[in-house]
Amino acid sequence: MPAEQPTILATSGGLRSGRRTFVEFGKLIHFALDLSGVEGRRPRLCHVGTAGGDQRHMNANMAEAGMVAGVDVSILNLFTMPPTDDLEDFVLSHDVVWVGGGSVANLLAVWEVHGLGAVFRKAWEAGVVLSGVSAGSICWHAGGATDSFGPDLRIVTNGLGFLPYGNGVHYDSEETRRPKIHEAVAAGVLPTTYCTDDGVGLLYRGTELVEAVTERQGSGAYVVVREDSSATAQEEKLDTRLL
Repeated sequence: MPAEQPTILATSGGLRSGRRTFVEFGKLIHFALDLSGVEGRRPRLCHVGTAGGDQRHMNANMAEAGMVAGVDVSILNLFTMPPTDDLEDFVLSHDVVWVGGGSVANLLAVWEVHGLGAVFRKAWEAGVVLSGVSAGSICWHAGGATDSFGPDLRIVTNGLGFLPYGNGVHYDSEETRRPKIHEAVAAGVLPTTYCTDDGVGLLYRGTELVEAVTERQGSGAYVVVREDSSATAQEEKLDTRLL
């Protein structure tokens, strides 16, 4: 049963340390699974680790976390080759796509080679919930701030653009993120930009932000807009619901 309408949950969280495994699914991943509307069977989650270089240990960690959570986890590796000739059928056979963190610049370049942007758009329109953390959050937007090129943040503007906004991640844990986002929005390099502290997710139905949620008490979400008359950026904190 697909989500009732195109749904994206863009986050700065999702995983936690496990009791008997290295990681477990946190409340944000469970929320993404709930959004898919699955009933009467085990949910199917597709883990995409392109941004981290398709690390086999992370694939194993995600599969193990899925076993603990009662979720069937499939892995979409692109290194050294995709698992199938029909990526569209593979992706659309899942309820949730979870994209891990890492280099969003490399992720976007590799996805373009394999035509995954069009595949994910079809999946999104068909009701597969698109989700992820960090690079896996920025990718669905027009762009955002990234350390893909080095420790000094740069702005990418070639995101998939399903959501016509900028995106800022790790807003509270990396001190250079906020000023870089403000600079980019003020200059018009990024459009209106939604940002998340660690542990926070942004829920979009279609292209509309409907709520911000958090798995961590006290963490917040924000919107940064350009004030045209003064060419400055203005930030507003958003209401955030604790999961």
